[in-house]
This record gives sequence, structure tokens and C-alpha cells, in this order.
Amino acid sequence: MKTDIKGEVPTLYEWAGGMQAFEKLFDKFYDKVLADDVLEPIFKHMSPQHRLHVAHFVAEVLGGPQIYSQSEGSHFEMIKRHLQKYLTEKHRKRWMDLLLETADQLSLPDDPEFRSAFLAYLEWGTRIAILNSNADMTEESPEVPMPKWGWGVVGGPYQS
Repeated sequence: MKTDIKGEVPTLYEWAGGMQAFEKLFDKFYDKVLADDVLEPIFKHMSPQHRLHVAHFVAEVLGGPQIYSQSEGSHFEMIKRHLQKYLTEKHRKRWMDLLLETADQLSLPDDPEFRSAFLAYLEWGTRIAILNSNADMTEESPEVPMPKWGWGVVGGPYQS
């Protein structure tokens, strides 16, 4: 098993390449979103900071620093931002396709363990987004914690 210099299994955030990797991923991804016939109508009015907020949110969930929750929002606020957006499965699948295509183009790790865990989080998160987007209000507490996503049952990154 590959480990860091302390002999510990790295977080998904660390394995992916840190904040620079997430900021670049979501910057390039949202360029594609804005050029996409399916997603552009939904995202055309997003703030210029949206891509950075999403990068910080996902990075934090995958074990990165708490930039999002300490200075940009909370999980509850993220839920509220999706209310009444009326996302569909077609939107979700296209969002996933473009994000994974961008991850490949930017050479994010493609070992089975990382991609399995990364994809699992994206699947879970996008399916929750659809549920929230088709609701008028949320029953979640404003204190709902940020999700935390790790390697899952695979036990850490791929060994070559």
C-alpha cells in the first residue's frame, strides 16, 4: 500500500493532488458546463465564485482543509442553494460525464481505488442534489455537518 512520508494512508484530497488539483478541475469543468446545451441554462447565472466554492466544498469532503465550511458556507447552505432548481437525471448524468471527462483530461489519479471512491462520492452527492433540487424546503438542521468521504472498504490507494 502506498503511504505518505509518515507511513499513513493519504486522504482522497491528498491523493488527488491537493487544492490546486481541485481548483483546476472545477475551473475547467465549469468552462465545459457553460458550453454545454444541457447544463448551460442551469448554470449561466452562477456567480464567478461558484466554481471555486464547489472546488473547496468537494476538496473538504474528500479530506482537504475546511476552507468552505469556515469561510464560504456550510453543508446546510449548500443544500438550500439546490432547492427549487428542478434538476433531472439527464442533468445529473451530463454533470457527471463532463466532470469525469475533465478529471481524465487533467490526469487526476485513475487508479481503481481512487476513482471508485471519487465516483462513489460524486454519485451520492449528485443524487442528493436532485432530491434537494426538487424540494421547496429542507428538513435538515442548519447544524448538519459537512459530509466526510474516504477510501471506503478498499483500504487505501492502489498499489502498483
